Amino acid sequence: MAERKLKLIYDVPANIRMAAQNTHVKRYQGSKKAIIHKINNHKLHTFAEVEELYFLYIKDEADRKRIRDAYEFAEEKHRNQLRKSGEPYIHHLIEVAYIIAGLHGGPNTLIGGLLHDVVEDTDVTVDFIRSRWGDDVALLVDSVTKIQRLKLSKRQDDSDFVYEDHRKIFLGMAKDIRVIIIKLADRLHNLRTLEYLSVDRQQAIAKESLQVFVPIAHRLGMYNIKSEMEDICLKYLEPAVFNEIMQSLNNKTKNRKKSLMDLKKRIADILYEHKIPFRLESRVKSIYSIYKKMYLKHHNFDEIYDLMAIRVITKTELNCYEILGLIHATYKPMPGRFKDYIAMPKPNMYQSLHTTIVAGDGQTYEVQIRTEEMDEIAEGGVAAHWRYKEGTNYDPRREQKEIEEQLHWFRDFIGVSNDMSDNAREYMDTLQHDIFESNVYVFTPKGKVIDLPIGATPLDFAYKIHTGVGDSAVGAVVNGSLVPLNTVLKTGDIVEIRTSKTSSGPNEGWLKIAQTASAKNHIRKFLIKKNSDLVRDEKIARGRQATIDAFRERDINEVDTLKLIDDPKVFHEFNAEDLDDLFIDISNRNPSPAAIIDFLNIPKKRDVQKLVRNVSMDNKNPVHVEGAGTVAITLGKCCNPIPGDDIVGYITKGKGITVHRVTCPNVTSEEQRLVSVYWNENLGIQNYTVDITIDCDDRPNLLVDILSVFSANKIGVSRVNARFHNNTMSTTISATILVSDAHRLNDIFAIVKNIPAVQEIKRVVH
Repeated sequence: MAERKLKLIYDVPANIRMAAQNTHVKRYQGSKKAIIHKINNHKLHTFAEVEELYFLYIKDEADRKRIRDAYEFAEEKHRNQLRKSGEPYIHHLIEVAYIIAGLHGGPNTLIGGLLHDVVEDTDVTVDFIRSRWGDDVALLVDSVTKIQRLKLSKRQDDSDFVYEDHRKIFLGMAKDIRVIIIKLADRLHNLRTLEYLSVDRQQAIAKESLQVFVPIAHRLGMYNIKSEMEDICLKYLEPAVFNEIMQSLNNKTKNRKKSLMDLKKRIADILYEHKIPFRLESRVKSIYSIYKKMYLKHHNFDEIYDLMAIRVITKTELNCYEILGLIHATYKPMPGRFKDYIAMPKPNMYQSLHTTIVAGDGQTYEVQIRTEEMDEIAEGGVAAHWRYKEGTNYDPRREQKEIEEQLHWFRDFIGVSNDMSDNAREYMDTLQHDIFESNVYVFTPKGKVIDLPIGATPLDFAYKIHTGVGDSAVGAVVNGSLVPLNTVLKTGDIVEIRTSKTSSGPNEGWLKIAQTASAKNHIRKFLIKKNSDLVRDEKIARGRQATIDAFRERDINEVDTLKLIDDPKVFHEFNAEDLDDLFIDISNRNPSPAAIIDFLNIPKKRDVQKLVRNVSMDNKNPVHVEGAGTVAITLGKCCNPIPGDDIVGYITKGKGITVHRVTCPNVTSEEQRLVSVYWNENLGIQNYTVDITIDCDDRPNLLVDILSVFSANKIGVSRVNARFHNNTMSTTISATILVSDAHRLNDIFAIVKNIPAVQEIKRVVH
């Protein structure tokens, strides 16, 4: 719950907090002007005041000196630089350090905050930072500098550049939690001084802050920073609405001042009587939270029951429940308004008891009950829980790992940042839906809380637990009952996933069941790998069969073929890892079975009949006719026969014999004039023309790709033509190519069929 507390904005030490307590109470309980002053307030602190804060928890003199050196270095390097407000630039760095010190940031985090602009705005390099302050500080400064260089607020709202820049910000912050803290402190102070910029820049930065920085502050539980950011952004984005809510809130709190004081006194008396340790605080709901309820959820101002709240802070969890019982015994609780975040903490580790009661005068108030430790985490979130503790062998890498383990959403945040860094728009949508808007909380059978977006299913739950659990899921049990994987989960459900080692894994239908982008991403990866495995098996089968067929033409059976080629020498020659790898390459026509046969020096099958038919053959003639003497022989232009084709001769009066393919439709009905002809096996290698057509789905660069394949495979082309068919959105490419024989032509056909968009390739008969 975003809220405005009647105490210091940050959880600073008690002696400083108490000294300023009354001042802040007056600001909130005063006039509208005073409340606005709180939002506009940007008091300049001194570095001495920063030291006063961090001296309370950093005692090591060497660390104090390093921080002081960083301040003096920053002051020197930024000298003569001014902000838009006219203030010396060093004041911005002091304010950033003041905010970090209020969060108990460690020495390196403070140094990083003081130096976060020196690389961007001066001649200082990251290497210099590393040499003077070490690798850890250099990493922080470098990460923040890369984020600083993204001037994304000047982009167009709907451009992909905005998504890309937002993605880079989150990727930079995912590296180290301290980078997030420095950036939040930097952005908060920039928002506090937004009044000095132009209206366009004010609105652009405010909108950017709501989209990028507020969500992560919320998920880290840093409610004070989140609430102040939200209120400032609303002030510049919706000034009329902001002022309207301020006026209503001011009137409401003024009228209920006496009622609130009476309620606090009555609760204090009850707790004192029962000797329960406590302290009481009051808070007024933040302006932006009221805005969301009024303008996004369409509530009237009078329907907001938690405008004012009393916070009871005690020592133990048992005390919390004792106090709850006493308050409910004294005041009537409103039905449906009780929430136990102690038993079921929020994903950002927030814990508290919430109840809404009706006071004696009929006014409604929210009462929040928590321990001191819970209160610290509620205010500072992750920064409070992992605040710097001197003398404990602080290790930022261990801290990062602990945060990922305890804040599982942060682990998901890093995982999404690593897995989906290519598509910026999809990445930002995933963060928004799967992480920042997760508000369904379900349990594992062991009681671990898993947060999911609205509409999530057991399948999303399974992949949130582990990829292996998701891939092997076969069913789900919710609250003890077996349910389908597409069941919509709700807060409080206890979910158990049934898995099987024999599961076939995800299928296409799972993409419709899963609601989170991370689950869908894992499913897609599984399907791509599965399809790849299927394609691999198909290629192995095709390559194997092609090899067996080629060797069979040499009178070698399947068993002997496999023995011949399953040889390390063959694998080495053709760059294959094993037999399956070789078959895949053969399927891709690189190499061809003929090349393997040549490498193994396997002789051609000798046809005795052909050898004795005509011993006086002319070796220059590609085709011979038995007993025909010196008759003229020509190859038919209609079907373009080539060596390796089954052929037949056609007696043409006065022109000798024309050779056709046996399937040529021009000679199939002329049996009386057909004679047997044979290819000359002793003829050297020469090229023959073949007319082909390639039917394709139309796409850009289609013809270029086909010609490139021809060139890469040394396929001669004497003619090419492309015709587009508008009615079918397809293209037919006609070409005349030069080939040596039918085996080479088959290889070419296989190569061309692998070109994307090619549907069919065939020889042409005219």
